[in-house]
Amino acid sequence: IVLQSTQYGEKMKRFHSQEMEFFNLVSDVTAEIDLGMLLGKVMSEATRMLNAERSTLFLNDEKTNELFSKIGEGLGATEIRLPNHMGIAGAVFTSGKSVNIAHAYADLRFNPAFDKKTGFFTRSILCVPVIKKDGKVIGVTQVLNKRGGPFTENDEARLRAFTAQVSIALENAKLFDDVQTMKNYNESMLLSMSNGVVTLNEDRRIMTCNAAGLKILRTEPVDILQRKADDFFSGPNAWIIGKVGRVEETQTSDITMDGELLFNGETISANVTVLPLISTTGRKLGAMIIIEDISSEKRVKTTMSRYMDPGLADQLLNGAEDILGGKSTTATILFSDIRDFTTLTEELGAQGTVALLNEYFSLMVDCIQKEGGMLDKFIGDAIMAAFGIPLPHDDAADRAVRAAIGMMKTLQGWNAQRTADGKRPVRIGIGLNTDVVVSGNIGSPKRMDYTLIGDGVNLASRLESACKQYYAGILISEYTYRQLKGTYRIREVDWVVVKGKTKTVAVYEVLDHLSQEAFPNVMESVNHFHRGLEQYRNGRWEQAICAFQEGIRINGQDRLCQMYIERCEHLKANPPGKKWEGVWVMTTK
Repeated sequence: IVLQSTQYGEKMKRFHSQEMEFFNLVSDVTAEIDLGMLLGKVMSEATRMLNAERSTLFLNDEKTNELFSKIGEGLGATEIRLPNHMGIAGAVFTSGKSVNIAHAYADLRFNPAFDKKTGFFTRSILCVPVIKKDGKVIGVTQVLNKRGGPFTENDEARLRAFTAQVSIALENAKLFDDVQTMKNYNESMLLSMSNGVVTLNEDRRIMTCNAAGLKILRTEPVDILQRKADDFFSGPNAWIIGKVGRVEETQTSDITMDGELLFNGETISANVTVLPLISTTGRKLGAMIIIEDISSEKRVKTTMSRYMDPGLADQLLNGAEDILGGKSTTATILFSDIRDFTTLTEELGAQGTVALLNEYFSLMVDCIQKEGGMLDKFIGDAIMAAFGIPLPHDDAADRAVRAAIGMMKTLQGWNAQRTADGKRPVRIGIGLNTDVVVSGNIGSPKRMDYTLIGDGVNLASRLESACKQYYAGILISEYTYRQLKGTYRIREVDWVVVKGKTKTVAVYEVLDHLSQEAFPNVMESVNHFHRGLEQYRNGRWEQAICAFQEGIRINGQDRLCQMYIERCEHLKANPPGKKWEGVWVMTTK
């Protein structure tokens, strides 16, 4: 009895010692808020606590549906990723139930591939889910190869209890990590901003001022931080305090354009915005002052960009005034025009027409400038733009084609909204040509306009007009086609001589903006069209008509095939003679 009592006492001491060690371990782990340190600590302690050879904490990546391990005790810097439904870890993650396997290779769920890759031999596995307090499984903890035998039920219970605390620590660390990331992001954003940002607390004391703010206000951190805003923005700058007072009272933003500030004897032209700072619970925290310096060069650039392309304004401000005097350069010209615009204007009236054009031009110009194009001018409802000028691009033709495709796709989205609102959709045609053009400031001393002139400009305009004849959305010349480096869905349309010219030009249609519904069976349809075009150019009218009819059979919406059938019928009735070379002379602009 004495011996049993002694053994029981020793057992209780060991149990108490283990439990105290466990509680100290849990306390140590849950106190860690650095996610990287936490993961390392969890794996190290889990391995030691269960006297195992290796342990791994897998977390679920919701974006990729993978379980990944950043830290694995005994794995060094190895990262493991596996689908979150495969293997032992996947089974535990999907079921939310623990697994205790005494002989790993006897379990069909075990994947020995990692053992073969690393040379490690897995004998026993204890794997438990990591579950948040709301019941969501966010990962699994896996411990391998207990020294001295398989894992026991007591080991499983201890690991479950440990993992429950780990989930709390993970949430805390993740929250801290998110807060720290947001803090770093905000600080980096403020540091990189060109606008000055000054924040005030509820007592109007200046709490922060970013680097741009220090530069604009001609001050140092020691001279502005923790000072009363009323003292810093005094004298000729006191109007800012008046703005702050109104914002505090109304809790709405206040914007001042082209205001004047005076610091260290220097006058600063600035756009000033004052915003209220409010907590998520609605408590007033203070105010934020955003200062945009528009002095000197920045002010001139802002003004000039309202009247000309920003790229041109940049060159002028950098001293490249010679570009205004005239310059020959290779560029890709884009012309676009609204179809049936007269009908639209009659329906909409003057105000409705202006509103439509403003909205339409805004959408189209965004597509052009996104690809680095220069908006040359608006001509009524038409747009003229250029790529590769004033700043050269070795892929100017590709930029122009991408812009044209973007314009068409943007127009499709806009038309869907207009149709839903019961409005008439807007249709356009786009023509592109690449050539040497002359650019410069053209006009009279009283009114000058930076623009482009030359045969290349005229051809782009003719191709835009030809879109109506060829039932196309985007037509490009052979000169643009030969410059393309990207891959597009393009078919040759015709050899033409445009009105007012004598030189033959090959014309191509870009099809990338057309959906499967709008142009079904694209490649097969294009192949039949090309066969028809070849027969047409060889003067074999019947064979050409058969090929074009086959194209219509495959794609009943290909009106270009129908146009060629009608042209072949005309040529059959009015033979062109032996001089026929497959060239069509356009009689209209």
